[in-house]
Amino acid sequence: MPPQSRAPSRRRAIVALTGLLLSASPLAGQGASYEQLQTFSSLLNQIRQSYVDSVTYAELVHAAIDGVLGALDPHSRFLRARDAERELAYSAGELAGTGIILDEVDDRLTVLAVLPRSPGDRAGISAGDRLLTINDTAVAGLTITDAGRRLLGDKGSKVKLLFERGSRLEPDSVKVTLKLDFLKPRSVEALGMPDPATGYVRLGGFYGKGDEELEKSIKELQRKGARRLILDLRGNPGGSVLTAVEIAGLFLPKRTVIFTTVGRRKSASAEYRNDGDGPFRDLPLMVLVDQGSASASEAVAGSLQDHDRALILGRRSFGKALMQQFFFVPPQGDGVWLTTARIVTPSGRVIQRSYHGLKAAQYESLAGQGGDAQDTTTVFLTARKRETRGGGGIVPDVMLPGPVKLAPWWSVAADSGWYEAVADSVAAQLPKDPQAKARWFDGQAEWQAALVVPFMARVRTRLGVQTAPDSALAARLGRILAYRAAEVRWGSDAADAFRLHTDPDVRAAMRHWDRLSTLLGGGN
Repeated sequence: MPPQSRAPSRRRAIVALTGLLLSASPLAGQGASYEQLQTFSSLLNQIRQSYVDSVTYAELVHAAIDGVLGALDPHSRFLRARDAERELAYSAGELAGTGIILDEVDDRLTVLAVLPRSPGDRAGISAGDRLLTINDTAVAGLTITDAGRRLLGDKGSKVKLLFERGSRLEPDSVKVTLKLDFLKPRSVEALGMPDPATGYVRLGGFYGKGDEELEKSIKELQRKGARRLILDLRGNPGGSVLTAVEIAGLFLPKRTVIFTTVGRRKSASAEYRNDGDGPFRDLPLMVLVDQGSASASEAVAGSLQDHDRALILGRRSFGKALMQQFFFVPPQGDGVWLTTARIVTPSGRVIQRSYHGLKAAQYESLAGQGGDAQDTTTVFLTARKRETRGGGGIVPDVMLPGPVKLAPWWSVAADSGWYEAVADSVAAQLPKDPQAKARWFDGQAEWQAALVVPFMARVRTRLGVQTAPDSALAARLGRILAYRAAEVRWGSDAADAFRLHTDPDVRAAMRHWDRLSTLLGGGN
């Protein structure tokens, strides 16, 4: 924990910036509001006097606050004083973490992503792993926020985690002890060149100096010959709004409106523009999105789409674009992250999809699906008068099919080590020379014969699976197995190059370069 002397100063600073949550300004209907508060107070007294178990006012009031915020939207949340201090300390870099990002899937706390080079990454934790216990205490009933705070602590302290992995019918248990460390998340996760003229950059989030990272990466690709760029925002959960403005500004002329925020208070409504001409304002650009692209990544994609600056490809994005502001709640130093504004694209689209009447789990399960009919049928126009739709995320200019779903038996087969065994045995027979590697990258027929056929033979024999995979599933299995073989034979750099070379979305995007100007309504 940070020194106690620092907490009051941080608290005063935030209060000075945001003001108090509770104001004394008169409101219309104050008499009716007072009567409602009297009803609530009477109910608390009845519970205290007559309920079968003894409960404190603090328990009841905190539960009521959670209920009130849950009725507002899925992202506003209350923090007890100690939790608020820990969260602010983590944001200030004073607490260490695991690098594990959690989500709620089918009412289970599930790993959404793991930051590269973090303690969780080094321990082999993977997206899709389901968290069961933290320090031998079950996480059932905990919110994502509550569980996340238990994964914070002093640098070097340890946390024991138990996950389950694979099939829910026959899951494997994964026990790890992580040593917490200070995290310096990077925005740029991967870069490469799918062909001699095309650069590719994947942004895993909008953190810190992400604009500087991206600018440096693009210039590196340009030195290698890149004359156009694919910016990959798939699975990007967002991050800093200011970083998002700087990143979008790299591709736009100066003083371009990136997006606006609209709230009830004047202070919550603002217009965000870039300060100078973007160094890549004339670089042909495509952007990949999917249902995991959320918040700031949606704002960037929507801005570039509205300005006809980039062609957006993929699947409808998550549909989350709300601004939260932190307020301290007197007198005990509790806090609240309260939604104060919506993000609106330059053409006037509200990215946030409808959440009223939905529980948090329902809301999360609708990622990438449209909002209310009146939202998604409203037409907006880009700078060059192309039609776009609002509500429920960003709809790509070019819709691409989603990944082929793996069969139910896949998790059992993968956890049993069969695909590693098959891929590793084939990798040992592959020549190490560059020509062999190049042939392997485009060796779909060889993958099927040398990898998929023996792998499926094991599945049929040991799991009793009789159905054969269709062509789409066989192709995905081939890519998974061939990736493993490339990694074993030629190393991690070759594996990254293989993944980029065989990525279905990237390959689809490459087919649209000749049509880019026509699709956007003019030249870049």
